[in-house]
Amino acid sequence: MIDKKEYSDLLHARKKESRVYQSFQATALALAEILEDKEHVSLYMRLAKKYNNQDLIRIAKTVAEKKEIENKGGYFMTVLKKSDFFNT
Repeated sequence: MIDKKEYSDLLHARKKESRVYQSFQATALALAEILEDKEHVSLYMRLAKKYNNQDLIRIAKTVAEKKEIENKGGYFMTVLKKSDFFNT
C-alpha cells in the first residue's frame, strides 16, 4: 500500500506526461517539435484540426531545414499566410 505522499508524487508525475487521444494532437506535437516551438502547441492543434496534417508537416519540415531561420514557428506561419493554404 502506498502512502499519501507517494500517491501525490505519482499524480504530479502523470500530470506532466503528454497524452494523445486524437491524430491532430499527435500532429500538433510533431509540428511543435519540428519547429522547436513548444510554447505554441495549442496554435498548432487548431491548425491540425482544420487543415491537412500531411501538408502542415511537409511545410514545417521545409521550414526546419533552413538553418538561417531563427524563429521557425513565425516563419512557418508567414509561409502559410502567403500561400493559399488557408483558402483551401
